Amino acid sequence: MPWIFLLFAGLLEIVWAVAMKQSAGFTRLWPTAVMGVSMLGSFGLLALAMLDLPLGTAYTIWTGIGAVGAFSVGILFLGEALTPARIAAAVLIVTGLVVMKLA
Repeated sequence: MPWIFLLFAGLLEIVWAVAMKQSAGFTRLWPTAVMGVSMLGSFGLLALAMLDLPLGTAYTIWTGIGAVGAFSVGILFLGEALTPARIAAAVLIVTGLVVMKLA
């Protein structure tokens, strides 16, 4: 169950990161509200996952899901650049997540 909590915590991290971008510096109400609710949910689920998972593993996986997810959303929906260097960085993050899980 802690891995399920961690997965959903990471997915909510993507939601709050995108909502933060869409909030335009917290000047738009609904994206700001979505950001706040998803942030609380993400932190809450991360805390539940950390009851059973080591700190380093849980935090690394959580931030990795958020980073690669936000990177993907930025490219797919927000028109951000897809460059070889950015792809390489995302691959390195995913590789690190796999190694962390295996360790």
